[in-house]
Amino acid sequence: MGKNAARFSEDYGKQWVKEDPEKEGVYWPTEEMKKKAHINNKEIYKEAREDPHEFWAKQAKKEYDWFEDWDETMEWEPPFFNWFLGSKTNLAYNCLDRHLEDKRNKAAIIWEPEPLDEEKRVLTYQELYNLTNKFANALKDLGIEENEPVTFWMPMVPETAVAALACQRIGAWHSIVFTAFSPNAVKQRMEDAGSKTLITIDGFYRRGKVIELKSQIGDVLEEVDAENCIVVNRAGTDAPMKEGRDVYFDEVMKEADSYCKPVEKEAEDTGFLLYTSGTTGKPKGIKHSCGAYGAQAAVTMKWIFDIHENDVFFTSADIGWITGHSYALYGPLSLGATEIWYEGSPDYPDPDRLWKIIEENGVTQFYTAPTAIRALRQKGDEWVEKHDLGSLRLLGSVGEPIDHDTWMWFFEKVGGGRCPIVDTYWQTETGGILLTSLPGIGPFVPGVAGPAMPGIGYDILDATGEPVEPGESGEIVIKGPNFGPGMLRGVYKNPDRYEETYFSEFGPEVYFSGDGGVKREMEIAGQNLLEITGRIDDVLEVAGHRLGSAEIEDAVDRIDEIVEAAVVGEPHDVKGEVPAVFAILQEGVEPSEELEKQIVNVVREEVGPVATPHVAYFVSNLPKTESGKIIRRFLKGLVRDTELGDMTTASNPECLAEIAEKTGYDGPQEIPGYNA
Repeated sequence: MGKNAARFSEDYGKQWVKEDPEKEGVYWPTEEMKKKAHINNKEIYKEAREDPHEFWAKQAKKEYDWFEDWDETMEWEPPFFNWFLGSKTNLAYNCLDRHLEDKRNKAAIIWEPEPLDEEKRVLTYQELYNLTNKFANALKDLGIEENEPVTFWMPMVPETAVAALACQRIGAWHSIVFTAFSPNAVKQRMEDAGSKTLITIDGFYRRGKVIELKSQIGDVLEEVDAENCIVVNRAGTDAPMKEGRDVYFDEVMKEADSYCKPVEKEAEDTGFLLYTSGTTGKPKGIKHSCGAYGAQAAVTMKWIFDIHENDVFFTSADIGWITGHSYALYGPLSLGATEIWYEGSPDYPDPDRLWKIIEENGVTQFYTAPTAIRALRQKGDEWVEKHDLGSLRLLGSVGEPIDHDTWMWFFEKVGGGRCPIVDTYWQTETGGILLTSLPGIGPFVPGVAGPAMPGIGYDILDATGEPVEPGESGEIVIKGPNFGPGMLRGVYKNPDRYEETYFSEFGPEVYFSGDGGVKREMEIAGQNLLEITGRIDDVLEVAGHRLGSAEIEDAVDRIDEIVEAAVVGEPHDVKGEVPAVFAILQEGVEPSEELEKQIVNVVREEVGPVATPHVAYFVSNLPKTESGKIIRRFLKGLVRDTELGDMTTASNPECLAEIAEKTGYDGPQEIPGYNA
């Protein structure tokens, strides 16, 4: 076993949780954890309930710096709302400038490249500040102005953080696209945002190979009539560059001035766009504010991960997702914390890569997805056991519900049975974690996310809009106006879609999450614990990533031989679920391996590798309502071996026997012509 970098810390190896003596599988913070934690008194829930808005206003003033105070804490005109009206601040200032007096030489980002023979980079707060200022001026030199959208197609490299902070400094919006999405996905997002600038990279490392980005994006840049493309030269691939449009990151930095004054932004000004999948149409451009979002990120980072001065925080989340925005960038840096950024695959070159990073850097909090935990668990316990993980004080789960066995393995093998697991529930739309147990209060229960954060109006409703009783399941909502300050401020250029998607199911005062849950009997300070059961709409959760069925179906429908397609999530031991395609072929066309390959290729090209279909079922018909809408819940039941429900709601229920045969359905439902 190796030696942990923090083995001489007074907190090393301490027991932070204990099991309830009367309730098996329920854990509580120890006295040591209560003493350490920022929040350790459950009365905070009661305090927040009395005046939720003033409660959050108090926290925002405490954890965030403002150039000007607000005149009004919250404005609520259902379904629209605003926070901290009249105030002014800057997200980059809160992440950098305010730390220079006492943290200038403290490590801000420790970057771990994937190649083991390459040295890690450590950026102090002073160095990150210097680079951000220069790149902010470089953006202005290229003509990029306040309130202008800038698209990123970037991996987890330090330049991504620099560029994002630089955008915040000058008041531009960034729109970051996950690198596993296709060039076409980048094009869609640039067109929707009206972006004329792309920041990308020549290539980066993944599983020992260079993944080239710049060489793939040339046609897209022409099609969107891009004015600027800034390229980070990471892998030395000699990427194609167009004179007058394409410039290298290092080159623009050379000419830039060293100081850029941060723009004073109102709390409700747009800070960034982040596109997320929906059940219909193209991805939605979720608008997040500047100051209100930043304040929520800072507060939730401090409370939920219990960040202290000498901590080292590590999340495996990618910057292309909201977790990467809130808890790999803005949350940690706003608190002046030290964090790890890792470029590559979690199991390269060996399955202990993450454990090695934790050990060598003395990581105190580790935040990852159940998909990653399941994948590493399958590799064997020996990969964990060869490392000293005694510096860990807290573990976190994100992106999808975590099952009991995965939770227990994470708790026992990675946390040594010592650390609380904060099972965090939130969405791109909420901007930050709004439902989880707090480390100094608890409880920590396998498979149960916990109570809503103080002051947040989470509840579970039945189909009529009434709260369910403890032990019952329903739809997860947030009752307005008790929203977090960092909640979405709309869908870019589409207010109708904002209302239709989030505020139509139960009316304009109730935010509809699209997720299902169970209200547990157990409560803390009058708040029931909530268990998340997953999506109830046509959005897939693949390895913790949200993908719209419509995006994948649109790609498959491009194949001439296919008349119509439907996509649902099929269970997968590691990824949680994977896309399963049901396709109706043109008359005279026979199923073939070649068609299966076409389906895979077109989805990878149009949506990205993350959406790669796991299986294709060629069928003669799909279950539909009288109005012609595909009934995907029947398809989900068939691939998950669960109840289908009332099959008479389909205008063509006879097609279900054939589909059940194709999927090998082994569930409880009797299907005429198949098992009945």
